Amino acid sequence: MRRIRHIAPSILLLLLSVAAARAEEPRVFDEARSGGGELKYINDLPVLSVSGTPAEIGRQKGILTAAACRQLADYPRRLLERSGRKDRLEQYRKMAAALAEQLPDDHREELREAAKHLGIDPHQGLLANMLPDVYRGGFACSSLIVDGERSKTGGPLFGRNLDFYTLEMLDNYSLVTVHRPKGKHAFVSIGFPGMFGCLSGMNDAGLAVAVHEVFLARDGAPIFNPKGVPYTFAFRRVLEQCKSIAEAEKMLRDTERSTILSLALCDAKDGMVLEMTPKTVVARHSIEGVCACTNHFRSSELAMFALCGRYRRLVHSRAMGRLGLPEMAEKLHQVNLGKLTVQTMVFEPAELKLHLAIGSCPSSALPLKPLELKPLFSP
Repeated sequence: MRRIRHIAPSILLLLLSVAAARAEEPRVFDEARSGGGELKYINDLPVLSVSGTPAEIGRQKGILTAAACRQLADYPRRLLERSGRKDRLEQYRKMAAALAEQLPDDHREELREAAKHLGIDPHQGLLANMLPDVYRGGFACSSLIVDGERSKTGGPLFGRNLDFYTLEMLDNYSLVTVHRPKGKHAFVSIGFPGMFGCLSGMNDAGLAVAVHEVFLARDGAPIFNPKGVPYTFAFRRVLEQCKSIAEAEKMLRDTERSTILSLALCDAKDGMVLEMTPKTVVARHSIEGVCACTNHFRSSELAMFALCGRYRRLVHSRAMGRLGLPEMAEKLHQVNLGKLTVQTMVFEPAELKLHLAIGSCPSSALPLKPLELKPLFSP
């Protein structure tokens, strides 16, 4: 018994050191500055801050993320090969080129300037940014919005899992990008180096968005509209120009849409889901202070096949009383998709706070790390 008592502390220290080593994620980004841009780690989260005109932002992104972008440049080809679609590469490139014609001029200028410094084939970069519109069949995400009266914080909470094929590449390269564009709202986008649109993000007015792929719609709309604005850029435009979910809804109704999907939105007061196709937009609001979203339309106008275990687990939140950050994190973990769950986050729109878990999958099993956005939004 004495021997066990003597050895146990040593074993315990060894186990703790091994656990700590495993918990520490490798830093794949080099901290650096360029012009008005800076890439650094904050609370162990890689944060790229860029500011200025479109050309200045593009230059900062190109210089500061070039090494990481080169590591990920082959991702589109590998994804198509892994999914048995490698024969569609040229078709997807043509579809991406068609969508690029609808890019806003300022986003186009930013992409053009970044391409000068990234050191990758511009066509590859363009395909990577349009992949969400043309590939269809990868993103399988979950969101949960809790209104202020159901939140322990007194303000809305917006939780979200991003689920996608990492190919053992993307899980190492999640990146928080803080944009301070001249003459527009500052905003944060949680994505990957080389991605210029927005899958998940929040602006300085507390408006937050998260996209969800959908594959079936009752209105008979095409799954691809070559005249639509690439959706990650449309959602970036929402964050640059809108202050509320009402303003965002109006903008998106007036925008030519590239495909069918749902967008979860939350501002400092309220949350909702916009179910969208190239033909139709339907707003779906909270019920009993809770709004959930996965990968099926729910509105009577658009729903076709709405069976989803993840959705049922999320809406069970209505029976839980008031929810705080721990409860949100637990709900997101309950709906994780294992190796596909690459980013887990909770936005606090009223407080301009982001809580983010990235690294090994599922990210929902990792601790959420806080990031105060207000000082990052300030010039």
